[in-house]
Amino acid sequence: MSDEQDGTPETTDVVIVGGGHNALVAAIYLARAGRRVVVLERLPHVGGAAISAQAFEGIDARLSRYSYLVSVMPQQLIDDLGLRLELRSRETASYTPHDGGGLLVETTPGPATEESFRTLTGGDDELAAWRTFYAEVGTIAEAIAPTLLAPLPHIGNIRDLVEMDIWTDVVEEPLGTAIERRFSHDVVRGVVGTDALIGTFASLHDPTLVQNRCFLYHLIGNGTGEWRVPVGGMGAVTGELERVAREAGVDIRTGAEVTRIDARPDGATVSGDGFAIDGDWVLSGVAPYVLAGLLGDPLPTRPSGSQFKINLLVSRLPRLRSGIDPAIAFAGTLHVGEAMSELEAAWAQAAAGALPDRATGELYCHTLTDRSILGPDLAATDAQTLTYFGLHTPYEVLPDEAAAARAYAQFLVALDEHLAEPIEPLILGVEHKTPAQIESALAMPGGHIFHGDLQWPWLEEGERPHNSAERWGVSTTHPRVLLCGSGARRGGAVSGLGGHHAAHAVLDYEVGQGD
Repeated sequence: MSDEQDGTPETTDVVIVGGGHNALVAAIYLARAGRRVVVLERLPHVGGAAISAQAFEGIDARLSRYSYLVSVMPQQLIDDLGLRLELRSRETASYTPHDGGGLLVETTPGPATEESFRTLTGGDDELAAWRTFYAEVGTIAEAIAPTLLAPLPHIGNIRDLVEMDIWTDVVEEPLGTAIERRFSHDVVRGVVGTDALIGTFASLHDPTLVQNRCFLYHLIGNGTGEWRVPVGGMGAVTGELERVAREAGVDIRTGAEVTRIDARPDGATVSGDGFAIDGDWVLSGVAPYVLAGLLGDPLPTRPSGSQFKINLLVSRLPRLRSGIDPAIAFAGTLHVGEAMSELEAAWAQAAAGALPDRATGELYCHTLTDRSILGPDLAATDAQTLTYFGLHTPYEVLPDEAAAARAYAQFLVALDEHLAEPIEPLILGVEHKTPAQIESALAMPGGHIFHGDLQWPWLEEGERPHNSAERWGVSTTHPRVLLCGSGARRGGAVSGLGGHHAAHAVLDYEVGQGD
């Protein structure tokens, strides 16, 4: 605390605003390098969106309430930090029910995937197109993945490793153009396109290419495009980060809401109710929009989230009309209303300011892969969790509880269309999180889960970084205030990259590589 006798602020080397997973990653690297680090978190616990919570009163189940899969976090980072963390793969990549049937895509495609494509499309052409497309986009992932723990590469260094046709499809033209040219079936097109829309409100033909950037980040998950299940839930990830941070000597303070940052060329003072701390560096784990307000800078465009999250506990998995084993269908991503035509129609309605007529989104069942999040008595039953991530439900079309209730009812209708029995009698617990509710709970402006639009993970043509912060993609307009959260250049999702990059920008600067 500051000296109450003379009002002099407390001093430290680094102050980190916000206690999400990226902030903890940054704190660990800096503390291990001998820096005094203070983390300030306004909530009574750290973890941000990567937490587990007992979502249903009286029910012994700790769900990943907000973030639910580990995406782009490199194994090298996990090993560097010494995290005791188990991430499990799923045998099912996705299942997309359609009129009386369903498209099954296995994580390692085999005969079941081949037969599923054949039954849906009437031949093998669509499967061949699928294999070709993902082999080609895999070359982009292979080019980018090795750069993730280094300063930003130049675009040319990535582009030179990739065939021009697939580079054009993913980086230069709206993704919808490539999808429509390469695939003919509406359902297959939608399965490909949905990875471009998770947390991103856009048409697949959006000229800004924000959907392409979202698709790219999905491609590089785990170096292969695979997003994995954390054993113990997301709370296990941040629990491990907190453990390692405290062991490294990080001073973590919860219930400490920052209300102001006064930046100087040689540092900044971070203030809140009852505290003022001077730091040589300030790292921001909060959204750039929030940071601008704390600094007194002009506010950028306010982000707007677009997802409708529903957490469910069911007494057992429902049976599907297609007859597929529910343990296969729900183990990966189960798509609901995500044919490309349905995705585009929902986007158009939401863009016009209306809640889409039909729900479009996806479900997955954590407990088919990891039952440790259930208490012993519950785990001994057939109970399962289901997580739904609804698309094209932006902040503006879910303004209140009544609108959220309509969206939930639409979800039930959309899911029931593919079930052999209604889901509602099986539900033991339910909660939903609109963008507005996420904003209220986590102080994410607009409920945007990426803190704003994702950016390309490289330096563009003509871009010349002048210091370590710009080289690592964590700079702000203030030299000693850096981004360390999802708003960093390669932020977004559960990756730890923003924290890693901010810490290394500080360390590079301090050993004379900063300018």
